[in-house]
Amino acid sequence: MCDQDHFERDRREYEFQGLVTRRQFGVLLGAGMVMMLPKVANAVDVVESEVSVMTPDGMADCYFVHPVSGTAPGVLMWPDIFGLRPAFRQMGRRLAETGYSVLVVNPFYRVQRAPTATAGAATPIPEVMPFAQALSETTHMTDAKAFIAWLDEQASVAGNRKMGTQGYCMGGPMALRTAAAVPDRVGAVASFHGGGLATDMPNSPHLQAATSQAQFLIAIAANDDMRAPNDKNVLRETFATANLPAEIEVYEGAAHGWCPPDSGVYNEPQAERAWSRLLALYEKALA
Repeated sequence: MCDQDHFERDRREYEFQGLVTRRQFGVLLGAGMVMMLPKVANAVDVVESEVSVMTPDGMADCYFVHPVSGTAPGVLMWPDIFGLRPAFRQMGRRLAETGYSVLVVNPFYRVQRAPTATAGAATPIPEVMPFAQALSETTHMTDAKAFIAWLDEQASVAGNRKMGTQGYCMGGPMALRTAAAVPDRVGAVASFHGGGLATDMPNSPHLQAATSQAQFLIAIAANDDMRAPNDKNVLRETFATANLPAEIEVYEGAAHGWCPPDSGVYNEPQAERAWSRLLALYEKALA
């Protein structure tokens, strides 16, 4: 889960291992400073734009990127607690370059347009926690329906193919609930270091997702697994009982937040492995 002590422990651990210095941590995570992701082989040309999406609660500012020509499966990307920022625009563009029409959203649009984190992923958690706490199961569901419906209206989105959705940190539960909110359109769900996927509440995201028709990729950080070692078993049992394909794996050596390139614990080898598994999921489930 996202908390200040959690991120600070991870930073100290990586500094101790010699993977990042305190100065590098501050420089790399400054507002707008993002490590470059590896280039996509055979990347297609894409067009990108800032868009507004009408939801029941107002206009959501989002980033939309898709191949220049033809149609492609839609993908809804939910960012982590630091929100829509250069790192996630880069991640969305990279995915579009592999052949998808990608909408990256600002989940905090009700309160503030992006950017919502003053220093990107280096923003102190207490500054952004109120944004996350203002969201709920209801907002997850209503936003998911609005964003998927908007994607379906776009000429670049293939209406005859299922959509994918992926979430990071707090975006993990949102991605799972998207599958439950729009089961007829969502065919693939990916969660990377998602927090609160399996709770003991009847509205737990994993139980709601199990009512869908999707395939799943759940990538768990090693330190998250240490804190909640039974979550992976609960997820596996739930999806197996629902007869839904699910790849659930703990990424050894990867700390919570390892995927976004502006994260203080960005782990490129493990992030690239997660990326390859995401592409495999989408190739299989969105064909």
